Amino acid sequence: MKSQLERLDYLTEAFKQDSEEYKKLQTPADVKGKKALLRSLMNIRMPKDIDEEVLAIQDEYLKEANRQKGIVTLNEIPTLSELLHDKQRHSDVISIYQGDITCLAVDVIVNAANSQMLGCFIPMHNCIDNCIHTYAGIQLRAECDRQMKAKHIRYKEDYEQPTGIPLLTDGYNLPAKKVIHVVGPIVYDEVTPKLEEELASCYRNSLDMCAQNDLRSIAFCCISTGVFRFPKKEAALIAVSTVKKWLDENEGKIERVIFNVFSDEDRMIYEQIFRIY
Repeated sequence: MKSQLERLDYLTEAFKQDSEEYKKLQTPADVKGKKALLRSLMNIRMPKDIDEEVLAIQDEYLKEANRQKGIVTLNEIPTLSELLHDKQRHSDVISIYQGDITCLAVDVIVNAANSQMLGCFIPMHNCIDNCIHTYAGIQLRAECDRQMKAKHIRYKEDYEQPTGIPLLTDGYNLPAKKVIHVVGPIVYDEVTPKLEEELASCYRNSLDMCAQNDLRSIAFCCISTGVFRFPKKEAALIAVSTVKKWLDENEGKIERVIFNVFSDEDRMIYEQIFRIY
């Protein structure tokens, strides 16, 4: 059995050899540098076949990396009724969790994707799309590619995933069983009613997909509030109102909805919204 460091050394060289452009790249001597190189090589890799042994060791490496980061179960995430002593409707179903969405052991996490649906190709980029693909492994991009190629055949060669229409994949090496990839609206100037409805559709359609696939727990990221420039408070209000309305209309179909936030600002926005609703 290989140690985690042995896996890292093996994978760094294997992914270098898998790349024509970076075969002769010098490998850093330190562990941090090796990890950055491996992640970068995985980030830029186009979807294609790879040796089964490499894939197996990648899976061992990522599962251990995810374990070391700390896997968070549903039992460790309080509901609103527990967190805020809130007795309003659905407070026993809804949670706010601040932390890394790739650590959540839930049925499905939501990825804020782009319209190509292949993940982020920027090495070491800290967007949620990059992080999810990094810790899921290269199989995730490969599955996204297969699904998109099927859509290219069905619709047209230059097909791109429409805003608000989710795509479901396995979670692979993530603690989450599945990933829902959805493209949020992009704000270029001001927020319009059309953009508000498109953002609401991201939440509504993702919940519909959960109900259709018997996925009972879902963690939403803050869709469109990063580089897509949707104002954070407006986006949170839309997210909360859409989820509450869906739960009103689909009682019992979802056991837990988690609003996953990363920054203190986002957490405060959601906590304030639930206190004033």
